[in-house]
Amino acid sequence: MGNRLSKIATRTGDKGTTGLGDGSRVDKDALRVHAMGDVDELNSHIGVLLCEDLPEQMQHELVSIQHDLFDMGGELCIPGYTLITDAQVARLDAMLEHYNAGLEPLKDFILPGGSRAAAIAHVCRTVCRRAERAIVSVGKAETINDHPRQYMNRLSDLMFVLSRVLNRYAGGSDVLWEKERQR
Repeated sequence: MGNRLSKIATRTGDKGTTGLGDGSRVDKDALRVHAMGDVDELNSHIGVLLCEDLPEQMQHELVSIQHDLFDMGGELCIPGYTLITDAQVARLDAMLEHYNAGLEPLKDFILPGGSRAAAIAHVCRTVCRRAERAIVSVGKAETINDHPRQYMNRLSDLMFVLSRVLNRYAGGSDVLWEKERQR
């Protein structure tokens, strides 16, 4: 990797194509490239979330998730390559169980909001869902592994749960949707 990143502006994409990790070139609007971009955007939003006041354990877990997302970008970038594993999906399942255990069951829908950190977690959730949809689209057009899709499905659920945890961490609660509000 040493010299590979020493030149950022290569001009090789000036005609609307980009290189994949296997050396092939595809259009910049290819389904695979959209999925890679959505995963990259999610990773950036998690980086913004990490700028907020968060519980220490959650900070470490989110950094680990960022590394997983970088792996996912690598897997998407190299057709036929596997980087996301059952263990990474299982780790998200364990986090979901851990954080959800301290929350009361929902009786109403909640709105994205509350504390700034919770609102950013909701943005992460929605970008994650978009990335998941993009990965599903890639999987319909060509063969990809199941783990990236499963990972994104769990991660969007986790971001929802973390938004609820972060509202409590900030001293607040869920922002409930008011079904009977005056319209």
